[in-house]
This record gives sequence, structure tokens and C-alpha cells, in this order.
Amino acid sequence: MAVVGAHKIEELFKKAASLRIHKNKVKEISDIIDQKFHDLLLVGQANAKYNGRDVIWYSDLPLTKAFRESMQKFKEIDQELDTKEVLEHIKTLPPLYTLEAELEEKLTDIVGTLFYILAQICKAFSTDDNVVSETELEKAEEILNLMI
Repeated sequence: MAVVGAHKIEELFKKAASLRIHKNKVKEISDIIDQKFHDLLLVGQANAKYNGRDVIWYSDLPLTKAFRESMQKFKEIDQELDTKEVLEHIKTLPPLYTLEAELEEKLTDIVGTLFYILAQICKAFSTDDNVVSETELEKAEEILNLMI
């Protein structure tokens, strides 16, 4: 199950970075975001455990200053995601601690920001055609893997 539908991913890339993506890249993009989203939650869970809690707080996630700035830019492009879809997706992941209400409210912004960041990285490598290539997506994934 994807965290966000194909049409929404296409819209996000277009609004975030004026990029087009081929239909055959949608699943790959979704898989990248899914993994990074899960990685953030896993680190949040480890931080919660370290602090003696079995609830993941928003502050447990390793969201850097740059990530938070990108989150603000994501909000500015006015691209909403469905919270229900994201919460349903979390149920498909390996079991995690309970999420606090504040974190649940911000999940769509976090997922949207991951898409925004991936789109911006792809844009940095983009050729003049503004279509995300396999190479650009691979480079963008490598960078995300170094960051998250």
C-alpha cells in the first residue's frame, strides 16, 4: 500500500519543483518516501524508548532545521494530503509505538515534506526537459539515504 496515490505524487512534483514524472516512476518514488517516512518513525521510536516512553512524540523525530524549513515551503505550495490515508498506511508498517496526537496531526506535513525534498533534489539534477529520469531519481535517493 502506498502512502500517497499516484495522481497526488504527480501533482506534488509539479507544484514543488515544476517536474513531470512518468507513470513508471510513481511506485519507485512512493517506495523511497515510504522507506524514509518509516526511518523517521523508527528513530522517533528509539528516542521515545530512550526517554522511557512507549509513545512517539513529534519532538522525537529527527527533523532538522532544513527539514522544518522545507516543511514550511511544502505548506506554501498548498498541496494537502489525506491524513486518513497516511494513518492507514502506518498500520501496514511493522509495529511501532503509539503516536501522540500532535504527531498524528503533523504526519501529512511530514510525508508531504519528504516528497517536496525529493522533488527539490531531483530538480537540482534535472536536465532541460523537466522530466525526472532514472539517474536523477537514483541520485536523489542516495542523498536522502545520507540525510535520513
